[in-house]
Amino acid sequence: MVQTPEDMQARFNIDVRIRSEVIRLDAANKKVLVRSQSRGTYEESYDALILSPGAKALRPNIPGIDSERILTLRNIPDTDAIKGLVDQKGVQSAIIIGGGFVGVEMAENLREQGLNVTLVEAAPHILAPFDTDMVVLAEKKLVAHGIRLILNDGVKSFQDLENQVEVTLASNRKLQGDLIILAIGVIPDTGFLKESGLELGPKGHLIVNEHMATNLPHVYAAGDAVEVLDYITKTKTAIPLAGPANKQGRIAADNIAGLNSTYKGTQGTSIIKIFELTAASTGANERTLQRANLPYHVIHIHPVSHASYYPNAYPMTLKLIFGADGRIFGAQGIGRDGVDKRIDVISTVIRLGGTVEDLTELELAYAPPFSSAKDPVNMAGYVAQNVLTGQAHMLVWDDLNKIDEEYTFVDVRTKIEFAKGHVEGAINIPVDDLRQRIQELDPGKLIVVYCEVGLRGYFAERILTQKGYRVLNLTGGYTTYSVQGFDPNQALDDYKKDFNPYPCCADEDIIDPDTQRIKHQ
Repeated sequence: MVQTPEDMQARFNIDVRIRSEVIRLDAANKKVLVRSQSRGTYEESYDALILSPGAKALRPNIPGIDSERILTLRNIPDTDAIKGLVDQKGVQSAIIIGGGFVGVEMAENLREQGLNVTLVEAAPHILAPFDTDMVVLAEKKLVAHGIRLILNDGVKSFQDLENQVEVTLASNRKLQGDLIILAIGVIPDTGFLKESGLELGPKGHLIVNEHMATNLPHVYAAGDAVEVLDYITKTKTAIPLAGPANKQGRIAADNIAGLNSTYKGTQGTSIIKIFELTAASTGANERTLQRANLPYHVIHIHPVSHASYYPNAYPMTLKLIFGADGRIFGAQGIGRDGVDKRIDVISTVIRLGGTVEDLTELELAYAPPFSSAKDPVNMAGYVAQNVLTGQAHMLVWDDLNKIDEEYTFVDVRTKIEFAKGHVEGAINIPVDDLRQRIQELDPGKLIVVYCEVGLRGYFAERILTQKGYRVLNLTGGYTTYSVQGFDPNQALDDYKKDFNPYPCCADEDIIDPDTQRIKHQ
């Protein structure tokens, strides 16, 4: 699609041999054994060798998995095979096994083709790089488009029927589909190297140093088949992404050519389109930090993509994870517009060793069609800065049940917002009435406040703190709370009814339930 062997020869004098497979490495004699369609089997010598075999789709030993209607997706021929089946007369349904990036993208594309689509994920949620409090927005979007989503249930077996495949899940639930897409992950394609003397990781990944050199002389490796350093936790991991693979290839070539180039690790910056939404992340999520025993803070904000008074401003959710010293560990964003550039900016700050303080100081391009005078990245920095300086005391919703003392739960939104929906047990004192009604609160008790997105909760906290109260503000407000506990099985039955992942952003803002666009009053 991009290049041909003839073009590579003409421009770069590179001998490209397609339909040729290396089946053995003899590092002692600096040779490889090649099996070729046109030349047969032969040996080729080298001065330096770069291994970039990539990864292949995982096909575990599940009964019935060899059915012709169970396909995987790795390359263009795989795409052609899937499209060939979809184009057949009578193909109306597809079951996607696996909720990673490939699985979600396949679910979207097959749904756009008019198929009835079911996505099955063995883990509690799809898209592993995202934390639970963020990924539910993506799950709601899939369900809103009519995709049947089954979570926390793996596959036990497959069985061919006359024109379909029956899938039996671990729960013994049975599904039938005309087409099955297996997207449960990848493994490094390094089986041909097991007897080569190369050092391999526990899952078969090639072990390399910062110069992309293996343990064998003059042998380098790059791409999805190598084990890399996690840039945040400094632990060994595998992150199969195209951007890091390209950088690793350049670094390997540099070192072969005598240039001292080093690879400093992978952040895992990634992005995916989910119908109208964009979901992107960079750095570590909460699960990764917990495994690495790294303490952290979390804040959520719900800004809009550009100035709200300019047409087509869309809401987004941004999550920032950072340490007590201000170091940024990671960020996640989901929204209809502008998510990509915010995550890219935060990713850059992480790579340059920046802190939340640096986020507040970034001078980013502003005009009403593109951003706000305080960009969402700046806002995330300000909120995090308030946490670190003690100007704000945040609490995530999951930790609400961990408070080990009696507290008063206060909803500081308007009466109208409170009537539309609120957290059980909360009393309603609008922030603008708080000074006049402060006597209703016991100064001896902890006060837990929340609003719609967190901003009015911050105002309430400042008012009460100055009056001597102890206050916690729930980060992300009711907007973050309202998507937690989402049940995709229940939602599929009424996905067309009032779907809106962002109930509202402020009193003066109304979101069109069809376009998800803020209409400023």
